[in-house]
Amino acid sequence: QVRLVESGGGLVQPGGSLRLSCAASGDIDPEFTMAWWRQAPGQERDLIASIAAGGRIGLSDSVKGRFTVSKDNAENILYLQMDDLKPEDTAVYYCWYNGYYGQGTQVTVSS
Repeated sequence: QVRLVESGGGLVQPGGSLRLSCAASGDIDPEFTMAWWRQAPGQERDLIASIAAGGRIGLSDSVKGRFTVSKDNAENILYLQMDDLKPEDTAVYYCWYNGYYGQGTQVTVSS
């Protein structure tokens, strides 16, 4: 069993920053890929950031240069640092591990 709990979402103005966290517990292999997905209203869930074995990072073009993904392997916590946020970043953000999703955390970018 795997449990993923996201936190850190909220309302922020355009250009602002937020840091999301995902605490993973249960049957977790620190070397296995973890990722962030997001889903905007009426749209499909999209993969935006991942971190794989050895720290190999992937970022979607939509967030490259603005978002940073990192992981604390000792504590099994996945982070997403989001800078220069835009209204189109508004979505529910989900943590992912081995087919499991967390409950999601809402990020709203609006003035």
